[in-house]
Formats: sequence, C-alpha cells, structure tokens
Amino acid sequence: MSDSNSGCGCGCGDGKGCAGAAKPSEKDVKDLKVIIGLEIHCQLNTKTKLFCGCSADFRDDAPNTHVCPICLGLPGALPKLNKQAVIYALKVAKALNLEISEVSEFSRKNYFYPDLPKGYQISQYDKPIALRGKMTVDDDEGHEKVIRITRIHLEEDPGRLVHKISRDRAGYTLVDYNRSSIPLIEIVTEPDLSSPKEARRFLNKLRATLEYLDVFDGEKEGSIRVDANISLEGHNRVECKNISSYKGVEKALTFEITRQRNLIRRGQEIVQETRHFLEGRGITTGSRSKEDENDYRYFPEPDLKPLRVKDWADKIELPELPDAKRERFMSQYKISVNHAKTLVGDIKVADFYEGILKNPAISKETELAATWVCDTLLGELYYRDMKIDAVPRECFADLVALLKDKKVTDKVAVDVLRAMLDDIHEGRKCAMPSETVEKSGLGKGSDDEFTEIIKKVVAANPQAVADYHSGKGNAINFIVGQIMKETKGRADPKSLNKLIVDYIASME
Repeated sequence: MSDSNSGCGCGCGDGKGCAGAAKPSEKDVKDLKVIIGLEIHCQLNTKTKLFCGCSADFRDDAPNTHVCPICLGLPGALPKLNKQAVIYALKVAKALNLEISEVSEFSRKNYFYPDLPKGYQISQYDKPIALRGKMTVDDDEGHEKVIRITRIHLEEDPGRLVHKISRDRAGYTLVDYNRSSIPLIEIVTEPDLSSPKEARRFLNKLRATLEYLDVFDGEKEGSIRVDANISLEGHNRVECKNISSYKGVEKALTFEITRQRNLIRRGQEIVQETRHFLEGRGITTGSRSKEDENDYRYFPEPDLKPLRVKDWADKIELPELPDAKRERFMSQYKISVNHAKTLVGDIKVADFYEGILKNPAISKETELAATWVCDTLLGELYYRDMKIDAVPRECFADLVALLKDKKVTDKVAVDVLRAMLDDIHEGRKCAMPSETVEKSGLGKGSDDEFTEIIKKVVAANPQAVADYHSGKGNAINFIVGQIMKETKGRADPKSLNKLIVDYIASME
C-alpha cells in the first residue's frame, strides 16, 4: 500500500505522475499552509576555542595555523571545556526565556567528513543546556506572534572546506582546520514560522538580541549559519542546509515553496531530503536523503563531565534587550513604534540615536532625529555599504540642528548629508554641515528673496500658467520644480507653492 504522502496520487506507486493521477486544484495547492522551523548555528565570540586554548580569532591568518592536538583530534588529546562559552550560552538561554537544565551533558555525534578530523563532533543531544523558550516576532500582517524555541545546545564547529576549480586541472578541495572547535550554540525553533519573510524577521531579531548580549559578532564571516526545514501542510519535510545569510534564508525558502507547490500541482511526491542552497543562483539542489538521529549514533562524551550550571544563570545580569529598549524609546522619546523598531533593531543604531541626542542643541528634537536616522541616514548608508559607526555623531547632530532651526530645506539637508557620507566613504575629512552650508550659500532663503525668480520662471512658462488656469493644479508643481532648480533647493516647496499661486492671481 502506498503512503498517503507519496506517489502520484492514483495508487500506482510511481511517484512521478501518470494519466490516472488525482491532481489537486490550483486553489488547494495555493491554500496549503507553509510550515517552517529553523536550526541556527551561532559562533560565540570567545577568545579561545571550545575545548582547547587555540585562538578563536583566525579569519585573517593562514590556514591551519590555529590548531593543536586537541582541535585536530589526535589520539590521546583530551578536551577541556571553555567556561566562558558556557556562560555565554546561559546568557542567551536566559534572554530567550528558556529553562536551564539541572544537568546537561555532551555527546559524540558520529559522522565522517574531511572537515571533522576526529570522525565525530562533540555536541549535546538528549540533555542540552536549556529547553523550552520563546521569542516574539511580527507576522506578515504586522501582528505579534510567539515563536517557540525547542532548545539551545553547545557544540564545536567543524573545519572549513575550500573548493578549488581550475581550468588546467581537475577540481579539488582543501581543508582548513582553523575553525575546528570554535564554540557554537545551536538554537532550534519549533515549526511555528509561516513565511520566508517571517523567518527573516525572526533571524534579524535574534541577531540583534545576540549582539545586545555581546556574545556574538555578526560582522564576522561565517558567524551564523542556518538550516531551514520547510514543508507544505500534509507533505514531506525538506531541509536546506548551511545558509550563510538572512537574505539567503528568505530566498531559499521562497524557492522551496515554489518548487514544492509545482511538484504537488503535477501530482508528484515531495521527497524528504537535504538540499543545498546555491546563493549565486537563488536555487536549491538535492544533496542527500535526510538523516535520522539514529544515523549519527549519539553516545555520551566520556572525556567531559556532565554540566550542573543552573545556579550560574541566576547570577547573570542581562542588559536592556531590544523589546525593552523599544518600549523605553517610545515612552521616553515619544517616537512612533515603527521608528522605535528600526532604531533598536541594531544596537549600534540605537546607541547612535541616543548619542546624538546628548548634543544640547537637539536634545529635545527626538522625533526629528528619529525621522532623519531611520528614513534618510540608514538608506544612504545602505547604498554606500557603510556602517553607522563610521558617521561622526557631532556632524549628524549639527545637521539635525540646522533642520530644527529651519536654516536649510529638506532637500539641501539631504544633499549635504550625501556629500558628508561621500567624504567619509572616500577617506576624506568630514566637514561640519553648518560650515558647508555657510561656505556654499545653501542656507534657506526668505520669501522676498525668491520674488524675482518666481516672476522670471512664470514668465518663461506661459503654457504651465495656462494649464493652471484651465484647472490642471499639477501645473504649479512644474513651476515649483523649475524654481527649485534655480535656487539649488534653498526654497521651501510649500512656501513656493503659495507664493506662486498668489503671484499668478495678482496677474489677472
């Protein structure tokens, strides 16, 4: 008898579809619930590796220079647990509302691969360091949703494979063991996520939380890797392995949803398997059949004692985390929830915002500062691939002060900001915006100053005036644009609009 989730659907057992296949309707396929669970591997930012004293700061050094008999798994070498890694794992567990285990222990996860010199990975299996937590995230409708966290456990990172492809010789693979035994925590969620965008929002918030805790550096290459499990309701689960970016997770899941829906439309089976995400092409490819836990032959690690560290967690003090900071920003600074979410989503952005408000000239301009950080500065930084800590706080505060005092228009402020960021990006000294405005004569002009320019532009565009008289109100916008060009953005568009209308009326 064929399985209800396999075959073509007609009972032939073919699995590839046939003339008798009972194919579901387009609506049925479209309505299938998306079910996503994540396994997130995060490198802890310790100075040394998990089971030896080798430096964990290896990225800029030559391959296989941060190794010793322990992390190379040589016979007779015994592991010694890094206490700081345990404290970091407890810190994360406490922040994510997990229950700390009374007793946890390490196990050997057996599998053979070139980047795993011992032939097994020291991990935690049935007795992880913490269980049953939760984190909230916005769903696709903007409502708060609880995502359950199954467990957090400690494990060592394997080494790194470097694949080489050459036109002159056959492809080959090199192994770098510098990464071997870097401390990882694996955070496993329940299958509570319902869309690729929701998964990405979860990962962004998790990253922010880890950075607030100061246990993780998301800027380091390979610091986070995600295995994403995805299925459509009633069908087999597929795992996408080793995705190395938040955007990559969203792309891989989006591709998988489309691929799986197309298979179901054709009456074909979704095979339970592990797939690899090709980030450059935005697709997943079959890798191997999905392993079960029994395939890894877990057994307790005999060289490490069980951990009894629940009382350590009681002594750990947590910093202000993103949710608490968001609520404080809204209460203290009277800013919108969207601006608050954006600001606290990156601890460096949150610190920058509070840092510029220490300037007495803008200390009360909390909404104006939030608007310009969230709606303008972050976009300009993203365009230039710059980080916010490259921006001098005193310079940006000076720009906000110019806006507060209405000494520049929004357009001039944007132009000055862009010039300032270009200078920083190209290694030049950044001038204070107030100095730039004064030297360039970009200060906001008075209404009287623009009277002659208005007369000149109106006289040069009789058709626009005629269009306005015929009821085409947008014709005024054309005249405003021409005057903005003449004044290099120094005129306020709203004021100009009224002045132009008044002037045209006076001509009648």
